Amino acid sequence: MVKIIVYAGLSIPFDEAREILDSSDDIEVIYKRPIKRGDLNLALKEHPDIIVIIDGVFHQNSAVGHKEILSVINSGVKVFGASSMGALRASELDTLGMMGIGYVYNQYASGEVDSDDDVAVMLDSETLEALSEPLINMKYVFTNAVSENIITESEKDELLSIAKKTYYPKRNYSQTLSKSSLDDDKKDKLIDFIRQSPDIKKEDARELLEHVKNMIK
Repeated sequence: MVKIIVYAGLSIPFDEAREILDSSDDIEVIYKRPIKRGDLNLALKEHPDIIVIIDGVFHQNSAVGHKEILSVINSGVKVFGASSMGALRASELDTLGMMGIGYVYNQYASGEVDSDDDVAVMLDSETLEALSEPLINMKYVFTNAVSENIITESEKDELLSIAKKTYYPKRNYSQTLSKSSLDDDKKDKLIDFIRQSPDIKKEDARELLEHVKNMIK
C-alpha cells in the first residue's frame, strides 16, 4: 500500500484531482486543504510515502517552511511540488531532494519569477474558489497572445505592469484591461483569447498528479 497526501483544492479542485489519482487497493490518497506552517509535522504521523504540495497559504497563515519540508525528505518521504506554493518551494529545494514539475516551477527555477506574489490569489476560505487572478497565469496568457499576434510586446509589458502594481486580491483581467491603453477591438480579441486559454496552474497540477500516478504503477 502506497500512502499519498495531497495538499490542493485551489489550483485544482479535489474532485478533479481524484479523477487522476484515485485511491485503490494499492494506493491510499488523502486530500488536504492548502498547506500551512506546521501541517507537515502532523502529516508525518500518518506515515505517508509521498507528499504532493500544490496549494499553500501565503498571507492568511504562516507559509510552510523550508526546514519542515527538508525534515520530511530526510525521513524518507518523497516530496513533489507544482502550480503554486509547491512550485515555489520546489524551486528553492530541488537540489536538496524536492522534485518540481511544470511551467510555474520552471519559471521559478529559471529565475524568470522570484516572488510569491506571482502565484498568490484571494480565495474563498470555505469553498477554496479563487477570487482573483494569479499573475503567473496572466503572464502566461499575455505572452502567448503576443505569439498569436493579438497584442504587441510593448502592450504585453503595459498589461503586466498594471497587473503587478495591483494588490493581488484585486488582480483580475477585467481591471487590468480597463486600465490599459488597448483599443476596444484589441480588448475584445484579447478577452476571447483569455477565455480559450488554459489555466496554467491547473495544468501543472494535473501534470504532477499524472506523474505521481505513473511513478507508482
